[in-house]
Amino acid sequence: MSTFGLIGTITADHVIRDEGPPHTGPGGILYQGAVLCGLGENVRLFANCGLEQKKEVENLIGHWPTLGTAGLRFVPGPGNQVFLRYSERLKERDEVLQSVVPPLDPDRILADLPRLDMLLMVFNSGFDLEFEDWRKIAERTKRPIWCDVHSLVLDRKLGVHRNYVALPAWREWMAGVTFLQANRQELACLLGHPGYWPEEKEIASFASDAFRLGTQVVFVTMGGDGILVSTQRDTRLIRAPKAERVVDTTGCGDVFCAKTAQCLVRGIPLFEAAEAGAALASRAAGSAGVGATYALVHRRRDQIST
Repeated sequence: MSTFGLIGTITADHVIRDEGPPHTGPGGILYQGAVLCGLGENVRLFANCGLEQKKEVENLIGHWPTLGTAGLRFVPGPGNQVFLRYSERLKERDEVLQSVVPPLDPDRILADLPRLDMLLMVFNSGFDLEFEDWRKIAERTKRPIWCDVHSLVLDRKLGVHRNYVALPAWREWMAGVTFLQANRQELACLLGHPGYWPEEKEIASFASDAFRLGTQVVFVTMGGDGILVSTQRDTRLIRAPKAERVVDTTGCGDVFCAKTAQCLVRGIPLFEAAEAGAALASRAAGSAGVGATYALVHRRRDQIST
């Protein structure tokens, strides 16, 4: 059993799609937590959450026996209320963030670093940590760091559609990260052109830049097209099994992250680990919400453990 430090934000998701019923419930960093705890791994959660979400969140995670919540803090207000809309007409989902919680206090995280086997940093809101605090954590961590760029490349606006924006300082943010995860739209922002997705040569050039910063693996998630996995020696496209049904794709990248990270900590070869992560993400698309994700993983734990 390994111990994962999990940093991010607990969101209150309000999901609408062209087809299928809407879904409302806790999300964000809890997707990674659901997978890792469902697999029986120890997780030390570091997140702020709105007091108005407290009862629902505690009811949800209260039966995850391997989740450590000493780093979970409930703060006044409604928390991170996120409205997500999926449509075939949209290149990426539409997101409106109505309210946020304060950035995390790094001291709680720094004190726990020696106990961890891997640190997962997921920028669920883009408001999760101040840059200076994140650099303190990244520079003092002795274990591998997995970083999901996610909402770090969305503009910091409330109550309106959040646009994707360029992140010229991405090298400063990602320095020292072992495993870097981004989807094509997020990678376009890191490359400085949010308006169009990167071509193959641009992805390779970006990966080379990341390797010079100390990154060992770059994961570019591409939805139904698979996951492009790049190392200094090799690049492979990992294709997930086709989902039997698609109910909600919210959190699928998070599921991929958690399962792949677990495999890597266990010593599973990289591309085999990525295949396991992609397969579980495909299964997770057939359910909606954190609770259903935990139930899926916990129920099939023996089948999906590598």
